[in-house]
Amino acid sequence: MAPSKKRSVSSAQTTEPSSKTAKMDLNSKVDEILRSKKHANDVFDLLQVLQSEKEKSVLGAVGACCRLFCELLEHKELYLGSLPAEDDALRGYFSAEDKYCIFMRHRYNSCVEILLEHLSHEQHEVKESALVCLMKFAEAEGQNPLEDLDWTEHYSFPRELILAVVDRLLSRTVDNSLLISRLQEFLEKDDVRYYVMSSIRENVGQVMDKSKGAVMPVYQSNVFTLMSSISVPAKESELTNFMVKQEAKHQDWKAAKLLEHKRVFERMWLGFLKYKLPSNMYKKVLVILHDSILPHMSKPTLMIDFLTAAYGVGGAISLLALNGLFVLIHQHNLDYPDFYRKLYNLLEPSVFHVKYRARFFHLANLFLSSSHLPVYLVAAFAKRLARQALTAPPTALLIVLPFIYNLIRRHPSCRVLIHRPSKGDELLEDPYLMDEEDPAQCCALESSLWEIKTLQKHHHPDVAKAAMLINSPLSEQEDDISEVLEITAYELMESDLKQSQTKNVPLEFESATHFLKGTVLGQHFCLE
Repeated sequence: MAPSKKRSVSSAQTTEPSSKTAKMDLNSKVDEILRSKKHANDVFDLLQVLQSEKEKSVLGAVGACCRLFCELLEHKELYLGSLPAEDDALRGYFSAEDKYCIFMRHRYNSCVEILLEHLSHEQHEVKESALVCLMKFAEAEGQNPLEDLDWTEHYSFPRELILAVVDRLLSRTVDNSLLISRLQEFLEKDDVRYYVMSSIRENVGQVMDKSKGAVMPVYQSNVFTLMSSISVPAKESELTNFMVKQEAKHQDWKAAKLLEHKRVFERMWLGFLKYKLPSNMYKKVLVILHDSILPHMSKPTLMIDFLTAAYGVGGAISLLALNGLFVLIHQHNLDYPDFYRKLYNLLEPSVFHVKYRARFFHLANLFLSSSHLPVYLVAAFAKRLARQALTAPPTALLIVLPFIYNLIRRHPSCRVLIHRPSKGDELLEDPYLMDEEDPAQCCALESSLWEIKTLQKHHHPDVAKAAMLINSPLSEQEDDISEVLEITAYELMESDLKQSQTKNVPLEFESATHFLKGTVLGQHFCLE
């Protein structure tokens, strides 16, 4: 029965025995509590050890509490329904059995609170053990609900416990990436994944609104780590692994429907991405966007606001944002007329010197691969690259020149940039407007690629040779720029230094083999 005298969880401290002895004592106490209700007060000893400062003692207590309360849940020895206060239970008209169940339900709640606090413990083993125990509690609650409801009308799942776990994992001050990775095992359960996604969305909304949308690097990093570990099944037939079964009405459960999974997945990401992110996080999101996020969304085009905001960050992030927009345009029929204008404005001299140069030209080549692009647009890109090539390093020029040639091959109308007739010896001005942001207004088609002609006098022989190709008709076969995308100045210099003379210089039709022996034209000389 319930005790007549209430004991505090953090009551008098006692000398802690050795870990092995303590573990045996804890297990024996659990056995006694489960064997007889007269040992109910021993649960306070378990909770007291659970708050110990010694790591091994805490780990033992976590295991003991997990075993105790899981069995109590299974045997339905925790009070069901709205939990009365303990003082009210003692004064009220409850049976001895009910008083015991109320008492144990309060102790269970105390245990859950302590375990939630341990998710912020200094020692990772304690945090991991507490997380595993809480998820076992969630499973036990799902199978033996503590709410007194008609389960023919409702769906049983420990939403509040999952929400509390997610709230502690998404710490505002501590990086919990390692602990979050431990949750991956439980996210394989379809219903757990569904309610975790719902909890993330709710938590992000509360926290970010409270901070008025201010950047919270640690918190947002934890959120991203947890969200990026979630993937939605591709087919509804794959939704078979559930922690809690809903029996007859299982098919009507939202957690059992793929469309609902996609919907909550989409809302989770959109709710997170609508706030300003730390600058380094934009790149993390954009890298996984087209593989891990867009395929699982009901309406991928809703990501346009985030991608537009990411483009404004600049640098590599702008390029990755354009890649995301390109995917939406070609795979999801997004109408985004400013795409090529934004790409055109990314062509700055700095692009030849950044570490993502290879990725930039790889994606730019992809974006401009269509033969249906307007001629003025292709000419604008070719002219802008040619102008910036005048100050580019040799390694970049070995990419830019084949890139321009490929553009001309795909669009023969751009050959006017190479063969533009001039009137006599008049001094020509280049009509191209370098500072114009709109490729349609830069007058590229009225100009010429005189810059490539200039590069024929370049100091590096490979660059000069590449520039010379424009003097003769270009072949129909495009150049494979992938071979030069990753080339570095060091590699270029090494290749120059290691060049060996493959052929002997021809000096005579027949080489003289016996000259030193004194045989020339059949005459013999004595070499003294």
